[in-house]
Amino acid sequence: MKLSSELAAFSARLGHDFADPALLVRALTHGSLSSATRPDNQRLEFLGDRVLGLTIAEALLKADRGATEGQLAPRLNALVRGETCAEIARQIGLGEVLKLGRSEMMTGGRRKDALLGDAMEAVIAAVYLDAGFEPARTMILRLWGARIAGAEEAAFNPKTALQEWAQAKGMAPPSYEVVERSGPDHAPHFRIIVRLDDGREAEASGTGTKRSIEQAAASIMLDQIGDNA
Repeated sequence: MKLSSELAAFSARLGHDFADPALLVRALTHGSLSSATRPDNQRLEFLGDRVLGLTIAEALLKADRGATEGQLAPRLNALVRGETCAEIARQIGLGEVLKLGRSEMMTGGRRKDALLGDAMEAVIAAVYLDAGFEPARTMILRLWGARIAGAEEAAFNPKTALQEWAQAKGMAPPSYEVVERSGPDHAPHFRIIVRLDDGREAEASGTGTKRSIEQAAASIMLDQIGDNA
């Protein structure tokens, strides 16, 4: 099999020349377009998640030799979560080469975090199966490099920090309410309010995942608490 010019350009952006191009095609094939003769990328996604996790875990250990497991775990989670994989996918134009069925095409599948994140993991697996662990590791470290360097900052979780603050004050965990949801499914816009037991509340709105807007609301609440914490 010979890659199309579009896929060849994407392969170049990855920095990997596939000996078996069919692996890349499969990694980019969503379930909405799969058939008996056209397998989708779900099994590759499963494998790629593990290759990514091992590579990032090793890199974090080397980057901070004094960090505890409790410090490393949230950094790892921040770097391998679906949103981060989707961000990397966008950087390399993965959405442009995703192979989608008509339904996903019509609903903006090329821009959906879930599809992009899954496909990024599948591409990692494709490189791993094509050439082994070292080339896959090299690719991951190149694509994730800046994020690995900033892992400690990326691991900060405003929702967790706010919950810990509330518990330290003897309060129940903060509650989050979606007061408005609009926009298309592939780019929903949320308005979310976070409330504390003592009546204080903060609001955030924006386009993204529900989780990301909850994080933004928690961050605003933490700023409001400020010196009164």
